[in-house]
Amino acid sequence: MRRAFSLPERKIMSLTELQEKRGRLMTQAREALNEINANTDEARSAELEARHDSIMSEFDALERKIEREERMTTLEKRFADRQAEERAKKRPSNGDGEARGQDDGEAVEYREVFYKFLAGGADIGELSAEERSVLKAGVQSAKEFRTQVTTSGGPGGYTVPVELADIIVRSMKDWGPMYSEDVATVISTASGNQINLPTVDDTSVTAVKHTEGNALGDTGAKDVTFGQKRLDAYVYDTEFVKFSMELAQDSIFNMESLLGSLLGERLGRIANRELTIGDGTGDPNGVVTASSLGKTAAATAAITADEIIDLLHSVNAAYRRSPKARFMFADTTLAAIRKLKDGQGNFLWAMGDVTTAQPGTLLGYRYSINDDMDALAAAKKVMLFGDFSKYFVRKVGSPVIGVLRERFWPDLGIAGLIRFDGELGDTAAVKHLITAAS
Repeated sequence: MRRAFSLPERKIMSLTELQEKRGRLMTQAREALNEINANTDEARSAELEARHDSIMSEFDALERKIEREERMTTLEKRFADRQAEERAKKRPSNGDGEARGQDDGEAVEYREVFYKFLAGGADIGELSAEERSVLKAGVQSAKEFRTQVTTSGGPGGYTVPVELADIIVRSMKDWGPMYSEDVATVISTASGNQINLPTVDDTSVTAVKHTEGNALGDTGAKDVTFGQKRLDAYVYDTEFVKFSMELAQDSIFNMESLLGSLLGERLGRIANRELTIGDGTGDPNGVVTASSLGKTAAATAAITADEIIDLLHSVNAAYRRSPKARFMFADTTLAAIRKLKDGQGNFLWAMGDVTTAQPGTLLGYRYSINDDMDALAAAKKVMLFGDFSKYFVRKVGSPVIGVLRERFWPDLGIAGLIRFDGELGDTAAVKHLITAAS
């Protein structure tokens, strides 16, 4: 007899199958690159590289699907809990608080199934038989049956309201990692007063051999030299976005909440850009700008495995031991890195596991994708490596979203503000790889 699986069991099986497929794609991609050697002609090499790129595109899409499956599991649980709560509220009870009769559950409504299937991303096979029948039949609520047709005009169409699904699918540009406490060292303050950061670099000074009976030297040559970096509080705004009173009242969405979320993303994007490539004059000193040279590539639009290894070892081992030591580069640079091998034929890039929150690594170190960094081109700082805990991000309070109801009355206006600064406390801690100028 064939066993019927519950939805959670099918979800686990689905994730397992996706994970297995992910592993197969990784194997196929590496097999394609392994076929390229010194004896492979140019046409065959180009074909194998194109095949590798195609497989890795499918690999990336599969990783995103696995993440969606995990989010869907959470959504389904929340959906089921909400239905259970609604049934409990509607269930009649006697004087002792116990339910009278047997609760057979509420009838499944088309809108709920449609939301679960389309907005939630559930597969048709994950719906119950009852849910599939409701979805196939269309609107089943007796409240919406009419004696006249719902075509446009007088027969009934004028009486049928137009509804909009309460989901907006927004495409947003990933604003990057530099505002994250997981990457940099964050200093949060309530006010924007100037902060001075004392610095010291004593790495080039050593002790000397002592000769018995001789007095200790007192030349001043071994004195410690201190420095100072400064953190200010630069302000960035989104400008006002005006929306009408009618839109605020008639939209199925909470426009203040929706626009506030979108403006928050704008603030996140400007923060990452300035903390990455800010020039340090009237703006944060971006980590790329503040970093020191670690390696110059031989080519204008390509990097090699040896050059990445050289960049890694241009940073002192003391910094490499930091928990926040990592690489940073644009996503297009990652696509090129995935093809690189070391002298023993091992790939520099290692696949992670999104199902266990295990990140991918490069030469054993974590990396962050930052698309505010330059892509591979002539004379570009395309890669960073180092201890990012030495980069300080100063946040003044939290990003602020404000709504004005009087100034634009009867319409409304919404805008966002953010205050922050960034500075690399130790330029030896983070170094960059720059491509050749020509």
